[in-house]
Amino acid sequence: MPSGQPQRESQPLRPARGAGRFALLALCCASLMACGGCRTVWHRNRVLEETIDAATLVPHELAKTTLPTYRIEPPDVLLIDAVKVVPKEPYQIEPQDILSIIATGTLEEQPITGEYQVDASGSVNLGPGYGRVRVVGSTVREAQKAILKQLSSILTAPEVSVSLATPASRQAIAGEHIVRQDGVINLGIYGNVRVVGLTLMQAREAVEEHLSEYLESPQIAVDVAAFNSKVYYIITQGAGQGDQIARVPIQGNETVLDAVSQLGGFTSNQSNHMWLARPAPDHCGPDQVLPVDWHAITQGGSTKTNYQILPGDRLFISEDKFVLADTIVQKVTGPFERIFGFSLLGVQTVQTINRSPSGFRGTGNINPFNVGGFF
Repeated sequence: MPSGQPQRESQPLRPARGAGRFALLALCCASLMACGGCRTVWHRNRVLEETIDAATLVPHELAKTTLPTYRIEPPDVLLIDAVKVVPKEPYQIEPQDILSIIATGTLEEQPITGEYQVDASGSVNLGPGYGRVRVVGSTVREAQKAILKQLSSILTAPEVSVSLATPASRQAIAGEHIVRQDGVINLGIYGNVRVVGLTLMQAREAVEEHLSEYLESPQIAVDVAAFNSKVYYIITQGAGQGDQIARVPIQGNETVLDAVSQLGGFTSNQSNHMWLARPAPDHCGPDQVLPVDWHAITQGGSTKTNYQILPGDRLFISEDKFVLADTIVQKVTGPFERIFGFSLLGVQTVQTINRSPSGFRGTGNINPFNVGGFF
């Protein structure tokens, strides 16, 4: 250290004035908020403690009920199979139609019998010895005359029989059809059919009635390929980090235990306190809130509160109150901790500068060999 410069004593690092008061205030606020949240939840829990005779009033694991007749709603997916699809006369042949052609008096090595598809050019290929015959846009009778004319130029007194084996339009009916938001399904060239709110039998009748305008006595089969409209919900509290909601399609046989297995169990933020909220059907009565005894179901093998899940049910899984309190404290004290950290960093910086020698403060007479003067 240069001569004549008194050595400054190191000052102990002290927290900023009022830091203790802010910390105490933050702790008090966190405690009040935690207590307020607990009172709200406790009020809800008191409602859930009402006695409900689940064995007689509510379907459960050993006393399940069958769901009502399924009603089609968006966005269900229907599977339609065309059993009988015969176009009404006069039907005009289209590309990809399959014709059944039987001819007599043909060459022995090249018989004409079987099914022939109308290609993209609108013709049927009868074989290398007979050539191609254009039939697109013709009726079955007109196609038979055209084929007979083609064979008569090659054979002696041939006879021909032509029938429609499979129309290409059948592919527009068979397959999966989603129920749109407006409650209809699209049948391609045959238009739309409204099926919302109908049972499967009623939907089959509605589709057959619509197709009868284009087909001769149509017969179809209707089934549900994807039950997308009937679901239940699993709501898990996030202990101050936001609730999570899972939308699960219902299969018709699930219980509370099955629903929890969909989540893979509980996380560290959740408790085993839960209940099943069931909306009243058609708003004709009060909603049901059914408490679930998780310990009795899992540890005691009880089935009384292992309720059967019905469409529209909400399984609510409560949060862990200790984790919630810890989260609230962190949210309240976190900003103050950052403020205190900045304050302490500023105080420490000022004290470090004050403890440095005068040569370090920019006098211009810095001795590069006096390394110890920098520290």
